[in-house]
Formats: sequence, structure tokens, C-alpha cells
Amino acid sequence: GGQGGPGATWPLSLLAFAATSRALAFPRGYPGGSPRPPCQSARLHPLLRRHVKPKKQHEIRRLGKLLRRLSRATGCDRVVDVGAGQGHLSRFLAFGLGLSVTAVEGDGRLAGMAERFDQELLRELRKREVPGNEGHRRTPPRRPQSPLTLRCPRHVAGRLDPAVPWGEFLLPPHPPMPGAATAARNPLGGPGGSEGGQRVVVTGLHACGDLSPALLRHFARSPAVAAVASVACCHMKLSTRPERPGCPPGYPLSTWVAGLPGHELSYRAREASCHALEEYAGRLCQQSHCLRAHCYRAILETLIRAARPGMKRPGVQTVKAAHALSFPQYARLGLPRVGLDPAAIPVDSEAVGEMLEQQHKVVAFFSLTLLLAPLVETLILLDRLLYLREQGGCRGGIGEEEAAALPVPTLPLPAGFRCALIPLFDPRFSPRNLVLVATRTPPGTALLGLEEDSSEDEDTGVAQPSGKGQS
Repeated sequence: GGQGGPGATWPLSLLAFAATSRALAFPRGYPGGSPRPPCQSARLHPLLRRHVKPKKQHEIRRLGKLLRRLSRATGCDRVVDVGAGQGHLSRFLAFGLGLSVTAVEGDGRLAGMAERFDQELLRELRKREVPGNEGHRRTPPRRPQSPLTLRCPRHVAGRLDPAVPWGEFLLPPHPPMPGAATAARNPLGGPGGSEGGQRVVVTGLHACGDLSPALLRHFARSPAVAAVASVACCHMKLSTRPERPGCPPGYPLSTWVAGLPGHELSYRAREASCHALEEYAGRLCQQSHCLRAHCYRAILETLIRAARPGMKRPGVQTVKAAHALSFPQYARLGLPRVGLDPAAIPVDSEAVGEMLEQQHKVVAFFSLTLLLAPLVETLILLDRLLYLREQGGCRGGIGEEEAAALPVPTLPLPAGFRCALIPLFDPRFSPRNLVLVATRTPPGTALLGLEEDSSEDEDTGVAQPSGKGQS
């Protein structure tokens, strides 16, 4: 019941539990430099930074570099970006790297916004082509930047349907896109599974919930998809039971994991796997006041459950700057979000005061939960790797050394697709930083050195000292 502290001695059982959790989880990389991205990424062209937050700038540069390597290794210059949102990644791939890009987005409003951003960029580029309109920089760029192309992404409003063949994979967008005639015909349809029978590289940057496993299913079924690079997020939104005939759940994907006793993952476990572990560890080290919010949320849910015992998962969204509020202030903002009147609930009672004194226990419990979070994400991603090994074949097969790198007790694995899991982003400001890459043919050296690349000082804002490398 003690509060512990920096000098407290952990029991051996807890030390063993922490060490085992870390040993079983996939490595998330060893970040160096600043814990936050700079205001702007110096390696990204200024026109491609517009409307893009620093975190997203870091992600599209890193994923774009990987996709360019995959494009060269597979001989495909056509990329399909599924779940493209406002088109930031697609814009970088097309304008910045010169790839032919089709951006697919299920929200028609976002697809329309992406097209407007593209046209804004095109107007600026054409304006700069006119002599005398180059503009003047107050300060020269730190590094020379590659010129942009006039190759614009093609945007399609439509949702991915995991239960149909690749050539028919689009459903109407929701909500619809203004002037949605572009969604009437699937631009990826055709005899070869893609327009004109061309092969494509498919990607999804933080494809939410079931969208990531749907990408992998389409890759496994369609020879027209030469490679896939999937960065998943929102694991709590994964379906765990078939939602309709012919549409398997998002977890588990593999036959191997589905046959494991106790493979089920609760909503709470999947939700915990999406937290920002590195950021939370920093708060613990600094004894940040932000930790107070966990106790506030626990008390609020206790009050909600007492008022409405049948409510399983209260839909209370994040209250901004909760740590700067008193609990009564926090509760008066949170209770109306679940339809409760703050005036009818005692938010400053003696019982609430006693619960507030237990903040250290709430933080300890939450810390133990997050200790297991990478392990839960590992199981979800390992299930996807095993699914890709179970599906189809890869020319050249798989050697025993490659198979042994996959930590499962059933070796050797089937000669499925070539796949790898790479910690591509800095986990301290991009918590879902693992990208799953799969190819139909051996990728050669395309995937080498990506997770160890120390040339990203332009993204961390910290220059590497000469003579010292990253460990």
C-alpha cells in the first residue's frame, strides 16, 4: 500500500514480470535526440509541409522512403494508398517522389479536401514556373531539396470491402463525396486485378481497425499486388467475430493463432495496446501532473457505474488539460457526455476525496497495464505475419534462418510471402511505429537498414555529433 518512489526496491516477481514482457515483445526501436518532432521537417519540401502536422511530416517521409525502395525492388511505380485521409502521404509520393498514386478514402469529405490541397499545390508550382515569380527566401534552406514534379495523385472516394475480390473492392464512401461520380467506377478494377493489368504496391498509413487486415487479405488474394506496407492503429476497433458471411474477423487472421487456447483479446487489452508507452514513461520519470488524469478518469467511471450500472464502456472522450482542473471541474465536463446531470451526482463528496488519495495506486495499476501493451500489439502483429506465411508462396521459398527469426514454436514455417516488421518511426512521437511489409518476390536489400538509419536528424531536430553513432 506504500507509494514507493525512485529508491523503492521492486519484488523479484515484478522484476521478472517486466523483463519477460520486454523480452517477448517486438523491438520498438531505440530513439535518439529530441522527444518531440521539430516544428517542421527540414528534408520535406516547404510546399509539402502545408496543412501537415510535424508528427505526420516525420511519418510520410519515413514511409515514403520505404515505399520508394519497394517500388524499385518490385518494378512497380504505381502505389495505392488506402485510407488516405487528406492525402498527405499520397501528395508526397506523387509530387515529391514522382510515383503514380491512387488515393482511396472512405470519407468523401476527406477525399474532397485532399483534392483541394492537391490543386492548391499545383497552382503554386505553376506560379513558380513563371520567370520572376520564384519568390525570395529570408534564409536559405539548410539542405538542398529535390524539385517537385507535376504528377498529381488520383483520388477515389470508396471504402474497402474485405469480402470481395480486389477488382471489386470498393464500396460507396460514407459520407459521400460532393460530385461523387468518381466513385461510380472502381479505378483499380480490370482483368489483372488493377487498371490496365499493372501491378501495384499497396500501403495504409495508420489504417484503422479492420482496414489493416483487409489490406493483407487483398494482398494475399491478388497477384496484381506486388507488395504491401501496412502501419496499423486503433486495435480496439478490430472485429473478433465474423460480422457477416464470407467476412472473417480482423483478429485472429492466422489459422495458427485461431487454434491457440486463450488467444482471445478483450477490448480493454486491445485498447491498452494503443497507448503511447514512451510518452507515459517520460511522465513517470518526471512525476508529471498529467498522471492525475488517470485517477480522475477512474473516479469518474466509478460514479458513472454507480449511477448507471448497466453501462459497460462509457463514451467519455478526453477532457483537455484535465490535470489543470480540480476533480469537480473535470466531472462537470465529463458527466454530460454520457447523459448524466452533474448536479445530481456528488462530485465533491468525502468518498471522492478518499479516492483521490489513492492516485498512486491508480498510476501503478495503469503502469502495469502499459507494461503489457507492447506484448498485446506483438500478438496482433505476429498473427498477421503468420497469416502471410500461411498464404500462398514466394519464389525462392524461405530458409531455416529466416524462419527461426520468427518467435513461434512451430518451425519450420510454411514457405509463404516474404514479410518483415520494421520499427520505422520514432515511437516517442509516433507510438504506432511498426510497419508490416510483405512482398511476393524477395525484396533484395530494399528493407535493410531502415530501422537503423541515423540520418533522420532532420526529423528529430538534433544533429548527430561527429564520431558518435547510435547504438
